Amino acid sequence: MQCDIILQRLRADDPNAEIVAGWTFESWGHLHPGLTLEEAIERFKAECGQGGVPSIFVAMQGETPVGTASLIADDMSIRREFTPWLASVFVVPEWRGQGIASALVRRIEAEAATHGFERFYLYTPDQQALYRRLGWQALESLEYRGETVTVMSRQLGL
Repeated sequence: MQCDIILQRLRADDPNAEIVAGWTFESWGHLHPGLTLEEAIERFKAECGQGGVPSIFVAMQGETPVGTASLIADDMSIRREFTPWLASVFVVPEWRGQGIASALVRRIEAEAATHGFERFYLYTPDQQALYRRLGWQALESLEYRGETVTVMSRQLGL
């Protein structure tokens, strides 16, 4: 990761919160039919916690956000027994391939571990290789909201 990238907790009143919420809505809004951008922004801001679950982190290059990742209680309505979740890992396309996603995932892992979680989860349609490299293990493949996804978990503290 470039040395001038800083990871920081995103606050709901941060001027970048709406930009970052827009990324996640554009990337995954189709998984929530009927959800408007305005509703998505409000939900997103509600997940900007002070620590633990929920928390959102943003990768900053100077004053510019270039990536994000979240730690949330529930990301998959059909797997409510799984909690918490790594969610919404996104890096602006021109910043990809520089280790930013990996750094964001590691930051979320540290946040989960600090708050006493021993295991947490994610689902992805297409980034299994990235998460496997970072120590995640596939649990199952399934159809979720019109996409084939892999549910993965990570044991913390290993």
